[in-house]
Amino acid sequence: MTEQTRTAHTQTELPDIALSPGSADPALQPRLVVTDLDGSLLDHHSYDFSPAAPWLARLKQLGVPVIPVTSKTRAELISLREALGLTATPFVAENGAVIGLPPGWCHARLDRPGSGLDGVVVKHTGVDVGFIRARLNVWRKRLGVRFTRMSELDITQVMALTGLDEPRAKAARKREGSEPLIWEDDEAALANFRLALEGDGLALTQGGRFWHVMGKASDKGSAVDWLVKRFTALRGRAPLSLGLGDGSNDISMLDAVDQAVVIKGCHDLTVTPTNTALYRTKETGPTGWAEGVAHWWGRDDRRLAAVLSQQPETA
Repeated sequence: MTEQTRTAHTQTELPDIALSPGSADPALQPRLVVTDLDGSLLDHHSYDFSPAAPWLARLKQLGVPVIPVTSKTRAELISLREALGLTATPFVAENGAVIGLPPGWCHARLDRPGSGLDGVVVKHTGVDVGFIRARLNVWRKRLGVRFTRMSELDITQVMALTGLDEPRAKAARKREGSEPLIWEDDEAALANFRLALEGDGLALTQGGRFWHVMGKASDKGSAVDWLVKRFTALRGRAPLSLGLGDGSNDISMLDAVDQAVVIKGCHDLTVTPTNTALYRTKETGPTGWAEGVAHWWGRDDRRLAAVLSQQPETA
């Protein structure tokens, strides 16, 4: 982030958060945001998030956790969480296959201390990436289908496909519980391939750039359900949850929250959650992200701001 961008952030007037309809005392209800990254909080091409920065600052000021729920790897999120100011909140990586808990979200009896550069407790919800890669090789040969795994690409190819620089492209290849692939065959072959994977307990989901293979039990919605339960156990009250995403792999997440936002995508994918508390943005990327948060929480409410600003910061 440039110095000019930082200055622009501090000069932008921060929005206010509103009461939610239907709560007995919504000003006292804790809140929680879960969000996709690429094409949502981050621009699909440049990875810029500056249009969303005022809302990120406001939510942090009010102690509202903003949790990245992404197809990115844990290695990618180390520096990205720092840039976004989200090191005190959990994250969901690899479309739900990995959950990371910072110290403030850990349970003394249930979680071992975190280790490594990110210092988080890591929970793996699915199967090991080695098993996934082995089964992909089996089905490619048995079915004669055409695809290329990310792990088969060199760094230059990953950089070209994603727009990432070399360090971030290397981090994107450090998979733990999922494998992205480029599909190079037709729809009929894709349907047969999906059925074969299901027999192995694996699922196939479409992201913005790649298809992703992971364990059936690993999806964004299941990870969000788990985190909401952990939040409730730690806080003693369930949060009002808001979810934002732009892709079909976000649908389970958007159906797991109280209020949902489908951000207009830079793609032709159809995103159709069943959540009836749903808003579709007119803008794309982080501008659409800010639009979505403002739709649900953007009406002026000084009482909520006063109450939340007195609570200990958890985000």
